Amino acid sequence: MDAIDDNRQISLPATFNFRDVGGYLGHDDRPVRRGRLYRSDSLHRLTEQDGDAFAAIGIRTVIDLRRPSEVERDGRVPAYQGLTYRHIHPEHADWMGTPHEEGASLARYLADRYADLAQTGTAGLAEAVGLIADSANAPVVVHCVAGKDRTGIVCALTLAVLGVDDADVAADYALTTEASARYSAWLAATTPNGVDVPAPFLASPAEAMQIFLDELREGYGSVEAYLRHAGVTDEQLAALRDHLLDEPAEA
Repeated sequence: MDAIDDNRQISLPATFNFRDVGGYLGHDDRPVRRGRLYRSDSLHRLTEQDGDAFAAIGIRTVIDLRRPSEVERDGRVPAYQGLTYRHIHPEHADWMGTPHEEGASLARYLADRYADLAQTGTAGLAEAVGLIADSANAPVVVHCVAGKDRTGIVCALTLAVLGVDDADVAADYALTTEASARYSAWLAATTPNGVDVPAPFLASPAEAMQIFLDELREGYGSVEAYLRHAGVTDEQLAALRDHLLDEPAEA
């Protein structure tokens, strides 16, 4: 498994979970390029001061995976010059309708929710991966509310297609647990009487992502086959690898 380095996290004061998805080894020992694909929690909190740092990163496209009601409630990323904003909502059931039962496996609960999302949100997931595949859109940042579940699925599917080992994909997903702790502390400090956030909205155990990927392959044969089913073309899959995989490091 590729070691997760300390400089993956990018400091933007208004975010808790903004980080580079690059650096992991993919097909033929080709590393995923740095500075091409980022993941984050919601960007609506970015201020004018954050804008300079955001512009310095060079983001060209924002893919917002939140529900329309969440965008309406919180707002969207500020309209920085040269930035393309794309709102994509992968259809999925409200988790409140199937709450996590205390004592039950959290990894199993999350994997089931992700499987539901992959079934009902195929069009949205395919559109997001298709946008990432187009090099003209890069650098891209993908976000939802916490940058954990919807964002985690899009990034996991992308990394898996690039040939990144499942252990690295799951470890990247699990990094959000630390970010969620920062987000929870911020909520407690800024919200009257604090906010009691349910565990499924904060935790990202690596096992949950591994279960999801295993069962997705059981159902479709491969992650690529799932994405083709969802609507991603072979040309887009090839383009994804072409511009997100770097040349192998010289021995």
